Amino acid sequence: MRIITGSKRGKKLAALEGEAVRPTTDRVKESLFNILQFQLEGRRFLDLFAGSGQIGLEALSRGAAKAVFVDASRDSIRVVEKNVKACGMTDQAQIVCADFAAFLRGNREKFDIAFLDPPFREGLLPRALALTAEAMNPGGVVVCEHPKEVELPEEAGNFRRDKVYRYGKIMLTAYRARQVLEAGEEG
Repeated sequence: MRIITGSKRGKKLAALEGEAVRPTTDRVKESLFNILQFQLEGRRFLDLFAGSGQIGLEALSRGAAKAVFVDASRDSIRVVEKNVKACGMTDQAQIVCADFAAFLRGNREKFDIAFLDPPFREGLLPRALALTAEAMNPGGVVVCEHPKEVELPEEAGNFRRDKVYRYGKIMLTAYRARQVLEAGEEG
């Protein structure tokens, strides 16, 4: 696993081993950042269910101002800390070991971009999406990674499903603020 492009291009990242771990593939990661390419510079990025932290680190490498990494697993958090330090990005990173719901309910910050990639079989995504929508800036975007058989809601708070991208058995679903989508439809 590595950072694909940006200031830390080619940097190898550590990852947890085991069947419970499912890192985002390079193909899906590249597609995710193609979706976000003109929205990263100087933005605040939330990597919820961070795992190894590869998505947030990729965002920082590509110009995001700050990334917040959240994961409930202490083992995952240790890997995120190791990767953030190895990339020299400790000043731009906030690492939180917490349940996603507890973090989002206690959070006072607003994010411009959020990436949600919870464990696939635990049914966490709809609830995480609803709570994340409340923590977003009005012009923000939320992208969810999920298996193709998981159907996500049309709306989450003030956010509406914009586009769905399919990569084999994996889907990326992007949500944008309703007023942003409506402005785009009028223009």
